[in-house]
Amino acid sequence: MKSDLGERTKLFALAIVHFYIALPKTTEMQILGKQMLRSGTAVGAHYREASRSRSDAEFISKIEGGLQELVETGYWLELLLELQAGNTDTTFALLDEVRQLDAILTTCVRKVKEKQRAQKLQK
Repeated sequence: MKSDLGERTKLFALAIVHFYIALPKTTEMQILGKQMLRSGTAVGAHYREASRSRSDAEFISKIEGGLQELVETGYWLELLLELQAGNTDTTFALLDEVRQLDAILTTCVRKVKEKQRAQKLQK
């Protein structure tokens, strides 16, 4: 795995795209897949926006938006897994990456909030 979070979220988006391409072409699977595709590729976009934020508040807002997209992606992946759509090993690998990215992004938000609290106490 890449240590750079921007690269890691881009690789996640690419994996989501490849997973979507391999889904069955039934109407139901394509609808669920498009939802997953939208939310899964949005995570990296939110991270990139956050990396260019002008304030801690904006950073937190963008990362939390990415976290919402990540949770949604996990939901669609779980549904696709339950419906036995797509490669099961790939689905589990993507769900594991969802959990790992969730932990990393949650830690990012927590650290910035802790920094904000410390700055308030110093004033």
